[in-house]
Amino acid sequence: MTDFDFQLDNFMLYCSSKNLSRKTLASYEQTLKLFGKYLLEQFQIEDVKKVQSGHIRQYIKYVRERGKYTVVNNVDSKDKNHPENRTDYKKEVSMTTIANYVRNIKVFFNYLYEVEREIQKNPVESVENPKIQRKVKKILAADEIKKVLGQFDTATFHGYRNYTITRLLLDTGMRIGECLSLQPESFDFKHKSILIKNPKNRQERYVYFSFKSANEIKQWMRYKDRYSESPFLFPTTRGTQLEVRNYERSLREAGERVAVPIHPHQLRNNFAKYYILNNGDWFSLCRILGHSSVEVTQKAYLDFTDEEIGKKYQKHSPLAFLEV
Repeated sequence: MTDFDFQLDNFMLYCSSKNLSRKTLASYEQTLKLFGKYLLEQFQIEDVKKVQSGHIRQYIKYVRERGKYTVVNNVDSKDKNHPENRTDYKKEVSMTTIANYVRNIKVFFNYLYEVEREIQKNPVESVENPKIQRKVKKILAADEIKKVLGQFDTATFHGYRNYTITRLLLDTGMRIGECLSLQPESFDFKHKSILIKNPKNRQERYVYFSFKSANEIKQWMRYKDRYSESPFLFPTTRGTQLEVRNYERSLREAGERVAVPIHPHQLRNNFAKYYILNNGDWFSLCRILGHSSVEVTQKAYLDFTDEEIGKKYQKHSPLAFLEV
């Protein structure tokens, strides 16, 4: 085992002790294993103390030029998954992906420098973060939402379930993983609230639902109890927890049938934007979404289109409300 491998294992244990999500842990490990492989093959570097800022910049350049799926950690996975058959094989790696790589590498070396004191000089201090051109998150129009909802066959168990999930996501702003782990006991119908017990940041919080959703959820609970004894609110027909990817596929296919590109996180995005457009405030939105700060919320959702800003302006025009 090289020094880099040892430090990486130690870093992953440290991250696990902080209760980071599995998705975050997997992202760190994949990024750093690929970076370690590059250092060994290109510069014969096995010791974290020998890594310089120039090596990191060279790696960023290498990632940009090599293309998607051309390098893997495990050769066996390449033989199994056949990435060369993908339509985007060797396509340009996005700046968002590169920025994630840089962020993960910085977290690792900051840990070595600030926590473990394994290195005397931090090579990431002078490494610039790639500039990402943010895409404006498209807000779904009411007719688009109706079209998608109309594709779920509510006469079937899974169709009715997916229909209810979609409406609840749009009404509450929950993450899809949070929604699929819900149990009926999480609901407080008196205060129209849901206790999220195991969110992304491992902190409990409340989200809220409308009167319209209250009736729909009660109806779904009665329906679900006739066909399933599962502890989950939105189970599979076998009573197990519904997987995120299965719901994602159902939602995407429903959208494709009516030419509306849609995915679960887009429902969370739309909740946030409609909340602000309908005069909600940033502080309460931050609490509902489970963000660490109002700045994080604003950075994620402060990208309204000109049309959306124009409509909001008409509600708040000074002249429209002044008798002048």
